[in-house]
Amino acid sequence: MGPAAKKQVDIARLTADLSAAKVELLSAQCAADRIRLQYSMQDIVAFGERQALKRIIASAEALYSFCSQIEAQIKREEDADKQNQ
Repeated sequence: MGPAAKKQVDIARLTADLSAAKVELLSAQCAADRIRLQYSMQDIVAFGERQALKRIIASAEALYSFCSQIEAQIKREEDADKQNQ
């Protein structure tokens, strides 16, 4: 398999992975919305397992950091495209 064919396979895999991630993230967002709408912040903090809450927060922070990097790269590319027009 040549480099061009491998690149096409990598792009197809990336597209599939992004599609799967989109569904998983939507599911996570729905779960968070369900909890947010059903319970008060005070109850979540008072009765939620502290370690589980900290893990949720760490996951959300890691996801935010990753998505912020993607957003910054998109902005850089869009700015470069505008300059090249």
